[in-house]
Formats: sequence, structure tokens, C-alpha cells
Amino acid sequence: MKKIIIATIVLFLATVPLLAGRYAGDFMMIGAGVRALGMGGAFAALANDGSAIYWNSAGLAQITSSEVSAMHAFLYNNLASYDHLSYVQPLPNDLSIAVNITRLSVNDIPYFDERHLIGTNVDQRINDSAYHLPGVPDGHFRSTDDLYQIAFAKNIKFGANMGWQFFEVPFEMGLGGNFKFIKRQIKDTLGSGVGLDLGMKVRTDMAVIFDQDELGDLHFGLNFQNVSGTRVTWDTPSSMEDEVLFNTKFGLAAVQPIPKLNSTLTLAYDYDYVYNGTSHYGVDWDYDSKANLRVGYYDTNFSCGASVKLYGVYLDYALINNPIGISNRVGLRISF
Repeated sequence: MKKIIIATIVLFLATVPLLAGRYAGDFMMIGAGVRALGMGGAFAALANDGSAIYWNSAGLAQITSSEVSAMHAFLYNNLASYDHLSYVQPLPNDLSIAVNITRLSVNDIPYFDERHLIGTNVDQRINDSAYHLPGVPDGHFRSTDDLYQIAFAKNIKFGANMGWQFFEVPFEMGLGGNFKFIKRQIKDTLGSGVGLDLGMKVRTDMAVIFDQDELGDLHFGLNFQNVSGTRVTWDTPSSMEDEVLFNTKFGLAAVQPIPKLNSTLTLAYDYDYVYNGTSHYGVDWDYDSKANLRVGYYDTNFSCGASVKLYGVYLDYALINNPIGISNRVGLRISF
């Protein structure tokens, strides 16, 4: 019974777009990748792995080797699963391309067939037990939300003359965008739509700016999601359309090496402007590029995570606490 109740709640959440129309793309706001969510979603300025195709596609241009990454998340007491698979391929002339598939799925959702009630009135349904719904469902169905993305990014390196007499400030700028195809299915009803994201990412050397050799890098990121006015159209007789809201993600991050500890400390901040705005805070501690610990905070929710590098493969884990409950994410990244 508990499973049926929880599944019914999940089904209601999944079908809200059919009623409200303004939350059709909210499954995409769950976020891709494991590292990013371990840092509370403060990743738009960093965006330095395969999940950059979601957080800020401009960061793909600053990935210097081919990478495959995969993620699996356990949601809603394991009643739903959330999967992410991406591939990044650097090209000559500081260009990169990437593809991504993301899926949210809920299995074994119970349903009750009410066709036998057609033509009856309220009194019949109340007084005749033959018209009462049984406690056993008539069947089960599956709900899926799919996101397909292909991204392109270009990296530009230049020195900016800021007025200093003896040196220029080095900048590394990434520009990127991704085209997305959205496919949603609730039982036998299908919805689809297309969208476009545009991103910019800038990295500079604080040691040069402040003339302090011990300082690290400063990162800045902007990601404009659904700039083309994304809509999901359903194959219902009315061809109902749901709006996917435009969102701007702004991010700042400082990456500071700590040579005495053979470590690197990263502090990150993101702000989402959609839904009256949400701040994201993240901290990551890297030891010798072999292990990481991280924590994050956003919208009264806490997260934490860790990574371990084994034989060139990164194994990632994140735990996210939110009002629906604790969720776990596991993933791996392979660079070659």
C-alpha cells in the first residue's frame, strides 16, 4: 500500500505539466552529473567535465581530452531512476563537440480502469458496491522523460590590456551552445519539443592580476537555458502545449592550489534566476588529483560527495538531501 501511495504521488508530480503547463521542463532542473550536485549545483563557472553540456556548454571547449561519463541517481525511495550519459570529443583549433542522453523514469505506476463507470450516476456509484473501485490496480504503466542534447564549443585565448604598463592579463574564454530534443511519455500520451541553450565561460589567472604567485584561477560563467522559447507539444486532440521556462545561470568560482598539502581548494557560487531565484554554494577539496571531498548547499538543501581515481577512472558519489527525501547518485568518468 505504501508503494502504491508513493507511486501515485510521483505520478501526480509527473502529470502536473499536463495541468499547469509551466513546469514541463522541471525534470531537467534535477541536474546532470555527480560532482556538480555534490557541490549543491554550483557548477556553471567550473563546468569542466561531461556534465558541462547541462551546466554550461561553453566549458566543453576547455576539456582537453576525450571523455565518457555516466551517472545513475536513485530518487523517491528508489521508485524513480535518473540517468545521464555523455561523450565529449575535443577537435583541432580549440573546438569541442559533445552528445548527451538524460532520462527520468518511473516504473510500475498503478492505474485503475474506470470505463465501467461510464453512464452511471453518483447515487449508483455510492450505493452499488459493483461500481466501487477495488484495492487492486487493473495494471501498471511507465512514465519517462528523455532529454537528448548535442553541443558545440569554441575556446579563445587572449591577453587583455587592462592599463598596466608591463604585462597583459591572460584570459581563456569558452563560447558554446547546445540543441536539445525533449521527449515525454505518460502511459500512452507523448509530448515533444526542441530548445536551445547558450553559454559563456571565462577563466583568468589571479596570480597575474594581483601579482601574487600563490594565487590560483578565477572562473566566471553564464548559461542561458531555453533561449528559443522551448515548448512541449502533446499528441492529444487539442495538441496541448507546455512551456519550458527560460533560465539564466550565473556562476563564479575560485580554484586555489595549496602546494604544501598537495591539494587544490575550489569555492563556487551559482545563481538561478528562474522561480524567483535560487543560490547554490559549493566547496571541493582535491588531493593530488586522486581523491576529492565536496559539500554543497542550495534552497535549504544540503549535499555532499566524494570522488576516487582508480586506474585512470574517476568514481563519483553524491548524497543530496531535499524535501522529497535523501537521494543518492553514483557515476564514473573516463578520459582518454
